[in-house]
Amino acid sequence: MAKKKNTETETKTADTEPAQILPIEQVLPASLNLLPIQGRPIFPGIFTPLQISNEDDQKTVEAAMKADGFIGIVLTKDDKKKNSIKNLCAVGTAARIIKKINLPDGGINIFISTIKRFKIRSSLHEQSPMAALVNYLDEEEDNTFQVKALTRALISEMKEISENNPMFSEEMRLNMVNIDHPGKIADFIASILNIEKNDQQKILETVNVRQRMEQVLVFIKKEQELLRIQKKIQREINERVEKNQRDYFLREELKSIQEELGTDAQGTATDYKKFKEKIDELKFEGEIKESVESELSKFQVMDPNSPEYIGTRNFLELVCALPWKDEIVEEYDLAKAKKILDSDHYGLDDVKKRIVEFLAVRKLRKDNKGSILLLVGPPGVGKTSVGHSIARAMNKPFYRFSVGGMRDEAEIKGHRRTYIGAMPGKIIQGLKIAKSRSPVFLIDEVDKMGSSAQGDPASALLEALDSEQNVSFRDNYLDLPFDISDVFFILTANTLDSIPAPLLDRAEVIQLPGYIDQEKMEIARRYLIPKNLEKNGLKKAQVKYTSAALLRIAEEYARESGVRAFEKALDKINRKLVTELLSQEKPDTSKKLSIDAADLNKYLGKPVFDESSIKRASKPGTAIGLAWTSMGGDTLLLESVSFPGKNGGLQLTGQMGDVMKESAQIAFNWARRYLIANGKKDAKWFDENTVHLHIPEGATPKDGPSAGITMATTFVSLLTGKTIKPNLAMTGELSLTGQVLPIGGLREKTVAAKRNKIKTILIPKANLRDLEETPERVKAGIKFIPVSDVSEVIAAAF
Repeated sequence: MAKKKNTETETKTADTEPAQILPIEQVLPASLNLLPIQGRPIFPGIFTPLQISNEDDQKTVEAAMKADGFIGIVLTKDDKKKNSIKNLCAVGTAARIIKKINLPDGGINIFISTIKRFKIRSSLHEQSPMAALVNYLDEEEDNTFQVKALTRALISEMKEISENNPMFSEEMRLNMVNIDHPGKIADFIASILNIEKNDQQKILETVNVRQRMEQVLVFIKKEQELLRIQKKIQREINERVEKNQRDYFLREELKSIQEELGTDAQGTATDYKKFKEKIDELKFEGEIKESVESELSKFQVMDPNSPEYIGTRNFLELVCALPWKDEIVEEYDLAKAKKILDSDHYGLDDVKKRIVEFLAVRKLRKDNKGSILLLVGPPGVGKTSVGHSIARAMNKPFYRFSVGGMRDEAEIKGHRRTYIGAMPGKIIQGLKIAKSRSPVFLIDEVDKMGSSAQGDPASALLEALDSEQNVSFRDNYLDLPFDISDVFFILTANTLDSIPAPLLDRAEVIQLPGYIDQEKMEIARRYLIPKNLEKNGLKKAQVKYTSAALLRIAEEYARESGVRAFEKALDKINRKLVTELLSQEKPDTSKKLSIDAADLNKYLGKPVFDESSIKRASKPGTAIGLAWTSMGGDTLLLESVSFPGKNGGLQLTGQMGDVMKESAQIAFNWARRYLIANGKKDAKWFDENTVHLHIPEGATPKDGPSAGITMATTFVSLLTGKTIKPNLAMTGELSLTGQVLPIGGLREKTVAAKRNKIKTILIPKANLRDLEETPERVKAGIKFIPVSDVSEVIAAAF
């Protein structure tokens, strides 16, 4: 009975007592289906959705739900490798699947509640669906004094981060405050901070709560520093944006005020208003008016910071600066003009005479169009200074530019405004600088213009110099017709050979000859010495040069046609005189000095030219000819020799041009015929001997026909064994029949002959007219023998 009673009692107690509810941690299974995730790990204590599209992962979820609903969430080590237990981290988070939703695209969405950390002990199934035996990890040191302090620190620091940060919602803040377990607080903070996945995994693997909280606190500090820098950058950007907006509104407001007042910030008239007033004064018409007003309208609405603003402004400045309405006044006195030319230049009588005649015609006709002079002569004879004197005589503005070596036609006609840094050409620039429509323009070195891929400047210059075209000259930059027909153009060149014929046709050519020694001495006394003494700090009359010294400088140190070398010699002497004065113990800067011919060796060294440099035809087969080059007149010593040769003929050396080679062949053929006819040589001799003609200074190119009679005389001298008369020179072109034809540059050749101590010159009879125009001081001391046939040359030469 007791036994039964007891049994009944036990049964009743069991039926009447309520069932116990176990914590979920105690019902966690020993094995878990493992769901691999990428990105970041998931911490315990979080309710979160997961979207799963991978079929293998879906099988894992299905397997978990068929069992008890528990699943292990584990981070993959390498996202690129195939999913397997070996590619999973050792520690993960156990979770329970609360709900599963099938998605239209074939994927699923599950809601999970994470429960506890676990560590994989061994694998049950390495491939999908993956499963493993696990050990669940308990928290360590979760209720110490240090942990409590760390809990307060974490919450306090997170509050600072979450304030004014839209990334932290109010719900997140409440959750953080209401979590009652220190470890879970650290997990929650680690999950919402912007931390690298490897660092989050390390926090997940840290079981010790204190160590976990310390790690999280370090990351909080880093986040605070990043936020501080971010706020600083954001504040600077906001300040800059606000300043730019403020400046923009202020500029727009200021612009409106200035437009109302028509002034700038300083109260002066705006650029637009200045341009408009000036353009209205000029009263343009037709095409010019339309173009200028169009540019002005664009300029008014342009932003000063736009790239086109400066270009348009420069264009309008140029338009307003050009002398569109300048009144042309031709008021100059011929006597005064002659006086100015005489005072500025010694000699050049013919040149000054022709310039005065030119000005007289201009004055009488009162017509300025088509005035183009071309001054041709060797360097240093005063071409540029003559241009200055003409401008002074006419009382006109003067503008000079050089075209020597110019290869780009844009230098003459300007660049188009589409190019960055575009500029008007030299013509328009000169008019802007001169502020006159009828200035004197000196264009230097027109014989040295080149051409290239950028164009031909000589062709571009044609339009500017042609009186039929320059009435409406168009510069590429200005692109408006401008009348430059009233400009007085003066061109300079050393030679006419390289000047294009169309350009030469538009100008009146005036030859400037070289100076003889007496003229150089006078120029030195009147101009060079006073100018150079002042340049070197000496008083005007402090240094006296004797006539003998000046003559010796001209003969032995400066034989060229111009006076530049003469001036350099004076400069060298004066510098050394100043050095001597200041080198004394008690310098007397007012001491008067005298330079004689004997002193030149001391100051200038040995002579550049001496008696040994004078060319002499002292042997048979030599003769002296006269040449005319861009550097002025010159003497040529022609040499010839003969030697046995199988084929005979003529051999030429000495840098001869094609014309000179042909002239040499003509002279040789004439001499051969002459010598055979006079019984001096027979035809067989010419077949068995070669004649070699050479012109020394072989590095210097030579060309032209004027050495024809000199070559013939050289051959006759060689083959007859006779020497020509001393101090005799000749010039003249030779025809095949023996006629002596006229040459050019007789005056320059005469000057060169005087420098070479020549006493007699044979000239073509046709050049007697040029001889009459040559000044007496140039001809003085020289006998001229006119010849018309080469037989007369032979008779006079021997």
